[in-house]
Parts: sequence; structure tokens; C-alpha cells
Amino acid sequence: MTKSMVVLGSTGSIGTQTLDVAEKYNMKICALTAHSNVKLMEQQVRKFRPAIAVMYDEAAATQLRTAIADTDTQVLCGMEGLIEAATMDGADVVLNSLVGMVGLEPTLAACSAHKDIALANKETLVAGGELVMNTVKEAGVALLPVDSEHSAIFQCLQACPDSKFLKKLILTASGGPFFGRTRDELQNVTVEQALAHPNWSMGAKITVDSASMMNKGLEIIEARWLFDVTADNIDVVVHRQSIIHSLIEFTDNSVLAQLGVPDMRIPIQYALTYPDRVTSPAGELDLTKVGILTFDKPDYDTFECLTACKTALSKGGTSPAIANGANEAANLLFRQGKIPFLKIGELVTGAVANVKSVPITKLSDVLEADRTAREYVWQAVQ
Repeated sequence: MTKSMVVLGSTGSIGTQTLDVAEKYNMKICALTAHSNVKLMEQQVRKFRPAIAVMYDEAAATQLRTAIADTDTQVLCGMEGLIEAATMDGADVVLNSLVGMVGLEPTLAACSAHKDIALANKETLVAGGELVMNTVKEAGVALLPVDSEHSAIFQCLQACPDSKFLKKLILTASGGPFFGRTRDELQNVTVEQALAHPNWSMGAKITVDSASMMNKGLEIIEARWLFDVTADNIDVVVHRQSIIHSLIEFTDNSVLAQLGVPDMRIPIQYALTYPDRVTSPAGELDLTKVGILTFDKPDYDTFECLTACKTALSKGGTSPAIANGANEAANLLFRQGKIPFLKIGELVTGAVANVKSVPITKLSDVLEADRTAREYVWQAVQ
């Protein structure tokens, strides 16, 4: 591989697996970014020798400068640092695995700098979907999905060159650690229980999103923009084994699925090597060992984040950004032990219903919606 890339969020789960792929195929790493994990960032800098390393946290940036003073890597910080990394000369592709709304501005900047995007940051399209897709189109760059579900849809769509033959997208959901439980049974669940995902190893925020089904709600909104379909043409099915990563249904009711072991290196690699396919560090799928595949309907009443996201998508404008901002605030409050688990869904639902939504014409519209949604949550729990 001759590609050179920037990895935004290199110390997280997706970032570290991206570097596994990059190392296997000798891809050049131009820049790495993280929030505050100085120890792991130092290891990555010494291994991959990027021109730029960014720590979003200013104190962490100061520590990193001292730690790698013997290298040629320049250390930057904050949003300005993320944008400088995302737009730097010499990089072909920017893989965005940042968590949360922080990923939106670097994505827009990278597109404007004519960088292809490998996107693992759901919030970029959830909050700024139309704005991002217009920027992608105007810049003439590629935006390739990294999430396993959207990568699966993207791969299946290779068999559907004409969208008039596409009936619906079917996103699979693991159901998280609380699948099958009632609201009464979820009243007193702990953070530790919410973080015990049955199939995937992810960061804390995303794992809690999976437990609340918010993750799937965000993916519905993301799919709407990635694949230019309406909410009515997107379904969700709970598939506990996480072997079928998503499906598409054609107008003749034929269904095509993408399968594989639950290893994020497969969709990461496909986004980086598309349209080629190369050998993978991930394991081979043995269906005889899997044995049984099961499918269930989502519980929209118990997991109301899923319903709130569908409502936000139907309302349009800044409503998805409001849902996302409220969830980011509520998710953090839950992880800090300040609110119970079910309160997350209540707060997201309330924000979508009560925070004013406006049409998106510019970045500031999205940022303001995010700010007011977070304020709604903070005030509601005081």
C-alpha cells in the first residue's frame, strides 16, 4: 500500500486497530491525534514517526512534548491542532475515529482540503449530515464508512448499481448487554453492567450507547445520509451473534447480507483499500462453529433512545444534532454516576421534543443546536 493517512483518535479502539492494519501494509502515518492518553500516544509516535501528534487536552500536549522531545514530531493541541492534522499536506486519507461532536469540524476541514475520508465518527453525519455530504460533493472526495454496519451496507450495495432496485436497508444490532430486559429490570443497572458488551470491544461512551440502543439510532441517521435513503427505508433487527453485519433488500424481496467475524479490522481495512480486497489480520468466519444465527425485533418502548433518533430524523433540521448533543451529555452523566441508566433515554426524548430545531445552513447552526441540547440536559438534572 502506498497510501498515507492521518488517524484522528489513534489511541481509541478503532484507532489502535487502524494502526494494526497500517502496519501490516506499510501505510505511511502522517499524523496521529488523541484526547489525553499520553502514554499510548508516545508509544505510537515512536513506532510510526508521524510529522504531527495532537493531544486535544492542553495539559496532555505539554506532557507529550516533554516525553517525545528527542523526536522530530511536532505536538499540537485542541481543535486547531485537529484541523491542522486533518488538512496537512502529504496525506491521502483521513480516518476519523474521534468520539462525539468533536469529529465534525475536522471532517469538514479535511473534505475542503480534498482529503478522502474513512469515517468511524457517527456524530459527524448525525449532527451535520446535509452539510457534510454537500461539502463532500463540492470537494469531489470520497467518504467511505468504517462502522461495521455501514461498511456492510456499502459492500452489499456493490451488487445494486441502480438505486431504483433497492427497497430497504436493514441494520443489525447486537442488542447490547441489556437485550430482553424490561424497564423495571433496568431501573438500577450499573455503569459496569452497561459496559459489559457481549461481542465488541469499544470505548466507554460507545459501549453505553450500545446498551441504550442510542448507537443504533445514530446509525439510522448516519445511514440516511451515507446512502441517500429515507427513514422509512431503514429497518433494524437485533442479531445477537454479530456475524451478519447488515443487509439490503431489493424490490423483488431478495435480501443480500455481509457476514464476518466481529473484528473491526475488516471494515477498517476495506475503507482504506477500497475498491481492492487484500488479506486481513482478522480471523476467518467458520459458520459451523457459529452454529445458530438469531433475529429479534428491537424493543422501541424500553430503549427509547432508538425511538428518539427516528423522531429526530423525521423532524429534520438540527433535530438530529439535538438528539446527539443531549445523548453525549446524558451518557457522560450516567458514566459519572449522576443519573440512572433509563434517564438517558428520557433526556434525549425530552431534548428532541423541547429544544427548538432550525434548518441547517452553516456549521454554527449545528454547534448551537449541540450547545442548547447539552444545556437542556444539564438543567433537567439539577
